[in-house]
Amino acid sequence: MKKTFALVACALLVAGLAACNADKGPADAALKAADQAITAAAPEAEKFIPEQLTAAKDALKAAQDQFAKGDYKAALAAATELGTKAQELATAAAAKKDELTKAWTDLSGSLPQMVTAIQAKVEELGKAKKLPKGMDKAALTKAQEGLAGIQKSWEEASAAFTGGNLVDAMAKAGGLKEKATEIMGALGLQAPAPAEAPAAPAS
Repeated sequence: MKKTFALVACALLVAGLAACNADKGPADAALKAADQAITAAAPEAEKFIPEQLTAAKDALKAAQDQFAKGDYKAALAAATELGTKAQELATAAAAKKDELTKAWTDLSGSLPQMVTAIQAKVEELGKAKKLPKGMDKAALTKAQEGLAGIQKSWEEASAAFTGGNLVDAMAKAGGLKEKATEIMGALGLQAPAPAEAPAAPAS
């Protein structure tokens, strides 16, 4: 009887190992595919959504550890999910890039004109023998300093954009339009109206 139980236990163990090993090949292939997909998405994801890329890499490492420990079924499930996550990673990076590109295009289409208007007004007031009502020397100095700050930040942002670092460019340019609008208001200038979104095509 003991011999029979031993034979049954052995058979079950062999069956279990066979089932486990059946997942090994697919798990290995799925892990390699997920690794390749994440690697392909990494350059853009690193620029635009680094936190999501780090999460994907951590998940891949965890799945690889499961595979190394022989838990092929769990590794296969994780790797299959990672394949989808890698596609989502590429899509999210592209969407973020488009968002930042649009923001940069909008800003570069309005800020330089605002700076030019401020500079012209500041130079005009600087040459005036008498400042207009509501404007004093301190206010003019503040406007001049604000203009200098905007120009410096915009130069740095433009250099970052030219260098291909769109995220850094927008970080450096953040708030510049608001600052320019504030200075224009203090100088009695009319800030440009925000561009209207294009009308949706008729259905």
